[in-house]
Amino acid sequence: MTTTAVLDGVWKAFGGSTAVRPVSVDLRPGVVGLLGPNGAGKTTLLRLLSTSLPPSGGRIVVAGLDVTESHANRVEARRRIGYCPQEVVFPRGMTAASFLDYLAVLKEWRNTEARNHEVRRVLDLVHLGDRGAMKVSKLSGGQRRRLAVAQALIGAPELLILDEPTTGLDPEQRASLRGLLSGLAGTVVISTHQTEDVSALCDRVLVIDDGAIRFDGTVPELLATAAGRVHLGPTASSGAVQTWKTGTGLVRSVGGQPAPDSFVVDPSVEDAYLLLRSEGRTRQGVT
Repeated sequence: MTTTAVLDGVWKAFGGSTAVRPVSVDLRPGVVGLLGPNGAGKTTLLRLLSTSLPPSGGRIVVAGLDVTESHANRVEARRRIGYCPQEVVFPRGMTAASFLDYLAVLKEWRNTEARNHEVRRVLDLVHLGDRGAMKVSKLSGGQRRRLAVAQALIGAPELLILDEPTTGLDPEQRASLRGLLSGLAGTVVISTHQTEDVSALCDRVLVIDDGAIRFDGTVPELLATAAGRVHLGPTASSGAVQTWKTGTGLVRSVGGQPAPDSFVVDPSVEDAYLLLRSEGRTRQGVT
């Protein structure tokens, strides 16, 4: 399978603090989920991959272009990349369509007819086709988030990078976005706190903590790390990572020594993530 992007020993430091430790991964077509706690380095890693932030060391290759080698390579690679940051600032007074048209011009869509067609196409993709003439300031928070995703889709990029794209979306909108992303031909890298999005959508999962990749594999492989370690019963497991009372009245325990009256249940992505995080803290001597 064709490799879309390569991170080879990439790291990033800000002053005396290391945000991303040396990371080496190959990204191929499909949907890659990036999971990690706040401050783990997710956004920094996505900014490095998008070429909006230079690495402190290592090599980044996008669509065969070494973006750490020259400015010309970065410019050419950016034509193959779509990027939706966590926070998008919309120009005042613009409509949804004029905002997208403005960004299409910046992306060097010089033909007006082709540009107008592309704007309509991406608006339709995010179900905002009937909102093109509406000012961005009048759109709801969820609609603005979908508009932010639409701008990243301009030009059908080979590499699509989305930082928390489902923030502010209701369940129906999240499901719609999953359908859209799963049908794209290129490589999609999505940072999210929604573990249900990962289990429903992603071909591959990267778990990052303290700037380092702690897990790289498929969703079934991630779930396998928690097999037999999640229990349900009247009482909590001793030493569990997390416990909570479910709607059935039984207590769900992630990890720990199960109580005699409990039984094993299938783990979720969230369960496996919590266990992985706990084990990472133990290795680092953090309680």
